[in-house]
Amino acid sequence: MSLDVIDLRNFYNMPLGAIVRRLIGLKIRARWGDLSDLRLAGLGFATPYLSVFREEAERVLALMPATQGVLEWPPGGPFAAALVEETELPLPDASIDRVLAVHALEEADSALDALREIWRILAPGGTVIVVAPNRRGVWARSDSTPFGFGRPFSRSQLTQLLRDALFSPISWSEALYMPPSHRSWALRSAMMWERMGARLALPFPGVHIVEASKQVFRPVPVRPRRVAAPRFRPVLLPSPARRLAGPGATAPPSPDSA
Repeated sequence: MSLDVIDLRNFYNMPLGAIVRRLIGLKIRARWGDLSDLRLAGLGFATPYLSVFREEAERVLALMPATQGVLEWPPGGPFAAALVEETELPLPDASIDRVLAVHALEEADSALDALREIWRILAPGGTVIVVAPNRRGVWARSDSTPFGFGRPFSRSQLTQLLRDALFSPISWSEALYMPPSHRSWALRSAMMWERMGARLALPFPGVHIVEASKQVFRPVPVRPRRVAAPRFRPVLLPSPARRLAGPGATAPPSPDSA
């Protein structure tokens, strides 16, 4: 079951959604400090995390899957959001420097095909940050937040998925150690949960945040196999004695026969 874009927007307009945006946004910003003159695209519902890059990046696009729907973004225009198929993005090859995938892979029909399409549009040396629900976390078991929908991932599953799509993970982090509760006590203690979870390396965060680089392999030319062929055709010749005796002669008897 896919989430509607209206449900996603309403969640991020709630106090809990604002906390989630802050906690995850800090981790993303720590990885991408300065995107000056770079082209950034968000896949899924990434607009809550894209706004901070609009003033510095050369271009920021929001690509929203057709299964979710699309909203006008940014407010006030010029609009930079489009309704897309996650496996057929309307962008040329190697045209984007950074991709942020949030609420994307867990909702995709084929997460591998979606990642391969991200690989196609990324420029050489480009990276993607994937925010995906943790299979072992409490947030994946609660339907009160968007992270409780779709398919959650373990760290090993996400690593294998990225490698199958020709990405190399270069950085891992986690977020959302707080309980997925809208109660005021949970909201007030969110930063305490986050600091304690990171310090103690607790095993049940709500989401994985992984940055992976695009792998570009140098093609190795295949040389045709050389097959040895004889240069001369073998010819059968008579023995030396017969050649000296001439045509029709018989060979002289050997000394042993005397």
